[in-house]
Amino acid sequence: MNLASETRKDVVILYVKEERLDAHNSTELKSAVQKLFEDGKKNVLVDLKDVRFIDSSGLGAPVSGFKNAISHQGNLKLSSLQSQVKSMFELTRLHRVFEIFPSTVEAIENFQS
Repeated sequence: MNLASETRKDVVILYVKEERLDAHNSTELKSAVQKLFEDGKKNVLVDLKDVRFIDSSGLGAPVSGFKNAISHQGNLKLSSLQSQVKSMFELTRLHRVFEIFPSTVEAIENFQS
C-alpha cells in the first residue's frame, strides 16, 4: 500500500495514496495506524482523498484504528472522503462512529491538544 505521512502540530496525518481500500491492502493501513498508537502518538488523521472505492475490509481498517485509539487514549479522525466512500460510511452507519471532516485542515483544527 502506498501511504504517506506528515505531522502537523501534534497530529500525524496518514495519506492513503490508493484508489481502492479493500481486502488486498487494508491490512497495511491497520498496521500503520496500530504502530502509530503503540509508538505513543495520540492524534491520528487518516486522509482518504485519493480513495475512490472501499469495501468491507477497507471499512474494517479505520474501525480497527478507532479501537486502537480508544485503547491508547488517543483520537482517530477521517478526512477528505470521496462521495462513494462517504456513502459507504453512511450506509454502514459508521459516520456516526467517526468524526469525518471535509478537509485535513478542518480535521486538524478539531483535535484537542
